[in-house]
Amino acid sequence: MSLSRIVSHRLFWPACTLLLLLAVNAGFNPGFWQLQWRDGHLYGSVIDILNRAAPLAVVALGMTLVIATRGIDISVGAVVAIAAATAALLIGGDLVVKDGVQTYVSRVPMGLAIVAALGAAALCGLWNGLLVARVGMQPIIATLILMVAGRGVAQLLTGGQIITVYYAPYFFLGNGFLLGLPFAVFIAAAVWAALHLLCTRTALGLFIQAIGINPAASRLAGLPERLITVCVYVFCGVAAGVAGLLISSNVKSADGNNAGMLMELDAILAVTLGGTLLTGGRFSLAGSVLGALIIQTLTSTIYSIGVPPEINLVVKAAVVFVVMLLQSAEFRAALRGWVQRKPLPAAAVESAPRVSKELPR
Repeated sequence: MSLSRIVSHRLFWPACTLLLLLAVNAGFNPGFWQLQWRDGHLYGSVIDILNRAAPLAVVALGMTLVIATRGIDISVGAVVAIAAATAALLIGGDLVVKDGVQTYVSRVPMGLAIVAALGAAALCGLWNGLLVARVGMQPIIATLILMVAGRGVAQLLTGGQIITVYYAPYFFLGNGFLLGLPFAVFIAAAVWAALHLLCTRTALGLFIQAIGINPAASRLAGLPERLITVCVYVFCGVAAGVAGLLISSNVKSADGNNAGMLMELDAILAVTLGGTLLTGGRFSLAGSVLGALIIQTLTSTIYSIGVPPEINLVVKAAVVFVVMLLQSAEFRAALRGWVQRKPLPAAAVESAPRVSKELPR
């Protein structure tokens, strides 16, 4: 593969950005790459980044399919809060005495609580999908409704309080380890692998691209455009529900007011950083995962270099702006044209060999 093809690949600049951020982290933190094996699993800064990026990666994967169909879902943060509140309410953790030993037990079976939380998230996605595909609302308006109302629903579920979860097995989702790595990483990898197989081994990926490029034409061609759109929003809701489970189990509580706050913006940034077009059609699942890693690594970098918290969002926005410019083919073409048209310095012109205007005899 030639160098030009490598540079023009949609994942080239996101990968370079991630490597650069990792290098900056390593420069400010000499022990950044150090890994320790303790208590049967790995510890280290890289492991922390992977663990904290997993919920965002899952949400970004769901957002990728929505954006690929010319949609947007700005309610995922509220859905995260609803799923977390539902699971926390059902699990809780009642203190009981068994054989003279105090232990916490779940109010309902943990599997049932997880299914209920994901079911509530799926209903939220179904609501968004029906408003977009059946009612005909603009996606940003339809999801804005749930963004506002969903946060209120989450606060109603929690009573405006932070619900603490005491049931230890639930903590494994966000804090557990498998084969030395965070279990949340395996969940994110499983979601990506399943989507990748569906979009590459079946016609689903082609259908989603066709709907994103021209919904009317795809409908005339016989594609179930509305059904696919609804299913995409349902999946995005379920993905947000999975993230809500991971986050609540990680912090061992559910906060209806702050859980998932601004997560929709990070998810959209991750998707666009990964090369998915906001105009629909072209999308990249691997790019969205890279984007989530960039967002989390950038957050860690900002804290590691001592940037004041009040300007970290400005730094994040500046980095995203630069990466998006580098990803733009039009910007790169304009930059190359400007470099080619740039006049030579005067010293270079004077030292250039002069060409005689006399005709050869």
